[in-house]
Amino acid sequence: MRVHLAPWLVICTLSATIAAAQSEPMKYPDWKGQWLRVRVPGVAGQPGYDPTKVQGRPQQAPLTPEYQAIFEASLRDQAAGGQGNDPTYNCLSPGMPRIMTVYDPMEIVITPDTTHILIEHIHDSRRIYTDGRDWPERYEPTFAGYSIGKWIDSDGDGRYDTLEVETRGFKGPRSFDATGIPLHQDNQTVIKERIYQDKSDPQLLYDEMTTIDNALTRPWTVLKKYRRQPEARPVWNEAICAEGNNHVGIAGETYFLSADGLLMPTRKDQPPPDLRFFKQTQK
Repeated sequence: MRVHLAPWLVICTLSATIAAAQSEPMKYPDWKGQWLRVRVPGVAGQPGYDPTKVQGRPQQAPLTPEYQAIFEASLRDQAAGGQGNDPTYNCLSPGMPRIMTVYDPMEIVITPDTTHILIEHIHDSRRIYTDGRDWPERYEPTFAGYSIGKWIDSDGDGRYDTLEVETRGFKGPRSFDATGIPLHQDNQTVIKERIYQDKSDPQLLYDEMTTIDNALTRPWTVLKKYRRQPEARPVWNEAICAEGNNHVGIAGETYFLSADGLLMPTRKDQPPPDLRFFKQTQK
C-alpha cells in the first residue's frame, strides 16, 4: 500500500531536518584546563624561541649581519650588568612571538568568533579572531599583534582539530628571548601558527610557529609544546611584574633601587642620572 504524505507535511519534515543539521555546528577541540610549556631535558635557564636549544647564541637565529651586530651588543651590555635588548625588565609585554614561550600557566577559551589565549604572565593574553573577518584597513599596533585564525578539520571526522593563525600589526621593542635576539625595528613582523593536539596524547598541545621578519635572512620555524595539567580545578595565580621590580629607567639608562631606597648603578663606571632639576641636599 502506498502512503501519500500531504505536501505541507513533507515541507515541514524537510525543514525540520535542515534546521536540525544547521543546529549541529562543527565541534571544537577540548583544549580546556591549564597548560604549561614542556621543559626540554638538558636545556637550562630561561627558554628561548626554539625550546630545544638554550637561549642566546645557541639558538642560531638566522639574523642579518646588521641585526647580528645588534644582538652581540646586547650580549656585551648584559655581561657588563645592563639589560641589553630585553625590554621586559621594566614590565613591558614580551610581545609576539615570545608570548607563546608561556612563562606562566596558559588557558585557552574557545568561542565561535574568538579564541582567547589567557596567560598569567605580564600582558601576554591574546585574541584570535575566527569569525571570518579580513584584515582591517587600520588597527592599533600592539605588542601581541592582531591575530586572525581559521579552524581546520584535518582528518574529516566532523570535528575541528587545528587552528591556523596569522598575526600582524606589531609595535616594539620586542625580542625573541631574554638575551635580546632582536626583531626588526620596522615591526613588519608576520607570524604564522598551526596549533593542534597530539593525536595519541590529548594532554599534549603543539604550536608550529614561523616568524617572518626583516631582521632574519629567512623565515624561522620552531615547534613549541605545552602539556595540560591533571588538576580538574587548577590554581590560577596573579602575576604582577611591577611588584618588587627594582629596575629604574632614566633617559635610556637602567639603574637599580636598593633595599634602603637608594639609586644604584647596574654597570661599572655607569654615569649618574642628570639631577639638574632636583635641589641638592645641603650639607
